[in-house]
Amino acid sequence: MHSLWLLSTFLLTVWSQQTQTWHTLLGEESFSSQNEFEKSWAYLYPWGSDHNGAARMDKAHVHLANGVVTITAQKISGQPDAKHGGKNIKINYLSGAIHAKQHFKVSASGGLDFIGEFKAPVARGTWPAFWLTADSGWPPEVDLAEWKGSGKISFNTFNTSKIVSAKDVGYPSPGEWHKFKTELRAMNNKKDVEIKFYMDSKLVTTQHASGYVGKGMWL
Repeated sequence: MHSLWLLSTFLLTVWSQQTQTWHTLLGEESFSSQNEFEKSWAYLYPWGSDHNGAARMDKAHVHLANGVVTITAQKISGQPDAKHGGKNIKINYLSGAIHAKQHFKVSASGGLDFIGEFKAPVARGTWPAFWLTADSGWPPEVDLAEWKGSGKISFNTFNTSKIVSAKDVGYPSPGEWHKFKTELRAMNNKKDVEIKFYMDSKLVTTQHASGYVGKGMWL
């Protein structure tokens, strides 16, 4: 069984260029109790229990305690296949996912910051992810942090399925907490977004997202 933990220091803020102020949209109080958690977060993916991996999501594998969300994966058999991209995918695990109930947009004169602390496995076969995806159509998609079972961590921005900015780096001490911050800022043309990815307070990479301004995204 593998686990992904999300610490209660999660914080999402929005920047207004016009008023020169920050405003918190979603903070650590959403992990303070089960009641507060379920006000802000929903279980599964926004579209249901299945995606493009070998795990099926359910509520039972998501646990909140002491301000920490723990997501586990359990080896199983006998589940019906998932369907994705016209293909059948064997389901070998039950696991969990959560998404914020509200949607997020980068305004033409502002930006968003996503901050979270994680412990995440990088063993082969695991696939934890902290990501943004379009609430209608696709892209946008920004992989704020993605561990694809390769021993590394990935930071990615999709402009199309073929035009992708991607950065893979080593992931030290998977059993320890690591802090991630992603800054999304509208660019001067009011259409595109500059994205800066930080791990443990160090800038890892800067990427650009074409036409992301004003597009709704799930977290």
